[in-house]
Amino acid sequence: MDYQKILEQLADGELDHYEVDPKDAFEFQSALRSFNKRQNITGKALRGGKIIYSQSKTEV
Repeated sequence: MDYQKILEQLADGELDHYEVDPKDAFEFQSALRSFNKRQNITGKALRGGKIIYSQSKTEV
């Protein structure tokens, strides 16, 4: 899976959200830690271990 591409799409607003299954969470987190725009992405944990990542909403 090309997590870098997914992260770019999330940060740029091309993707509304991306859902990560528990089995892929560690690999996705590794990619997110090395992503240079990670402050633009937030994750929300759901019951069952899934995490939904989306673009951070900043208020001005």
